[in-house]
Amino acid sequence: MSTIRAVEGEGVPRGMTHGELLALPVSFSLEAANRALGLGRTTGFALAKRGAYPVRVLRLGRQYRVTRYDLLRYLGLDANGRPEGGGGASEAA
Repeated sequence: MSTIRAVEGEGVPRGMTHGELLALPVSFSLEAANRALGLGRTTGFALAKRGAYPVRVLRLGRQYRVTRYDLLRYLGLDANGRPEGGGGASEAA
């Protein structure tokens, strides 16, 4: 007899790679944002409904949307995926 496992997201990779984050469209579903932040579906939607989601959530009719800009800023990245305020030798003086 096999064991049935009913764990949300079991076997599904959590989070997103750097490349996946940069490939996101300008705005995307709350489900994609949940994946990027490592949040489960139920937790993510509950946070959005209470106004406690970690990034700004746009409500368009019955849809929740998140912008790439807000997600990258929350993760400490600029629009090009580089750490914000990181400076570095490649910046023009």
